Amino acid sequence: MINLKINEKLERFVRVHKPLKVIVGGRGSGKSIAIADIMTGLKMQGEAASVMCLREFQQSIQDSVHNVMSESITDRMDLKHWDLQEKKIIAPNGAKTLYVGAARNPTSLQSVHGFQYSWFEEAQTASEKSLDTLIPTIIRTEGAECWFSANPQASGDPFSQRFIVPFLRDLTEHGYYEDDMHMVLVLNWRDNPWWNDSQEALRNLDYQNMSRAKYNWIWEGDFNDSVDDSIIIPEWFDACVDIHKDEKFAAAFIPHGAKIVAHDPFDDGGDAGGLAVRHGSIIEQVRAKSSGEIDDVCDWATGITAQVQADWFVWDGDGMGTGLKRQVSTAFAGTKTKYHMFKGSLSGKGQDNAERIYLPSTGDKEGGNKHQKYKNVFKNNRAQYYGELARRMQNTYNAVTKGLYMDPDDMISLNKDGIDDIIGLRSQICRVPSKPNAQGMLQIMSKEDMKKLGIQSPNESDAIMMSLYAPAVVEESFTIDFKNWN
Repeated sequence: MINLKINEKLERFVRVHKPLKVIVGGRGSGKSIAIADIMTGLKMQGEAASVMCLREFQQSIQDSVHNVMSESITDRMDLKHWDLQEKKIIAPNGAKTLYVGAARNPTSLQSVHGFQYSWFEEAQTASEKSLDTLIPTIIRTEGAECWFSANPQASGDPFSQRFIVPFLRDLTEHGYYEDDMHMVLVLNWRDNPWWNDSQEALRNLDYQNMSRAKYNWIWEGDFNDSVDDSIIIPEWFDACVDIHKDEKFAAAFIPHGAKIVAHDPFDDGGDAGGLAVRHGSIIEQVRAKSSGEIDDVCDWATGITAQVQADWFVWDGDGMGTGLKRQVSTAFAGTKTKYHMFKGSLSGKGQDNAERIYLPSTGDKEGGNKHQKYKNVFKNNRAQYYGELARRMQNTYNAVTKGLYMDPDDMISLNKDGIDDIIGLRSQICRVPSKPNAQGMLQIMSKEDMKKLGIQSPNESDAIMMSLYAPAVVEESFTIDFKNWN
């Protein structure tokens, strides 16, 4: 008789065969304990099936799930006559475990077909190479299953892109997704049958002291779409999504002024080209295109510009976009659309609004530091316009969450219906690091340095940033005098 305690959410997960089974969630969900119990009690002892246990990186047996599986046998289920060796576990029926570090043992993954079950623990760290090697191998073995357990990291990482993002609507609404190949289940602390008062005290302490985005990542299994020193935090981004559709704010977001299309061509390395359409304080569209040469992508961007009848077309001229000026001028010859090659690297006297007094918030418009000019606050144009984007998003957050009045022209709304990948965009914008340089001016980490840290090129984010270029093209009277948002 096996003394196995299984969360009711896992009953179908265990009972129904699927080649790829995924459990995701935050801290305290009991994912690892539950899977360890199932693998030892049901699969090894019940079915005499050997189990391959994987992590992306495994320096020693202590880096594996060996200990938690041993505890399943000795403590939680009190199974008898098992051989608990230093580097493997052998059931009385001969079923055994194998522990593999996927990153350094790619050939071992090819042997997974000899195992009926495999378990990839902390799968959020899995590389694209590991997943591409493992999954086809699993599929070719009749009846085999590979289980993945993970605390989600960034939405753009390989695991999230493979197992969470495609099914996000179902996972968000129902906590569950299933098709012929996959079964994906969300488990969080509320689902833990072993939850105790000490864990609850820790969770409540974090709830009181952490930012909501960090808490939701650690405890609720949300994406960690931010980095240390990011200029924009997830809470600000979330507050900006579709705020122009909210009845309380809709009147403040009537589009006015110039309609601007901004385009960030892709760089070397296969990144997608990004495009953003802004009208007033609304980002109406954010698009991405990865196929074709840089000229083809530019034609795509200028085509959208013509389609939306934009007043201005702005593109990044610091990288590969330098050579697009002739193509852009030809595209808009004889049209109303004007164009501007954005130079994010321009600094000092050469940057936009270099001599203007920097006013860090809408509440500072009466005064301001007379000695703080844009050229003294921001390293270059890229830092300046990212600073403006961050200011607008923070203002929107303050209006939405705190009920503070903010000038609508100093806010921003993201039209979700016009954005190709809202989750991916969140990851980009909230993973743009900033820090003061030696002179105390704000600077943004270069795309090259971001790539070295494994951060994807923020081309769509950069397009939104560049769309804040503010030419005086369309003169229009527009005045809204709201005392507050309540």
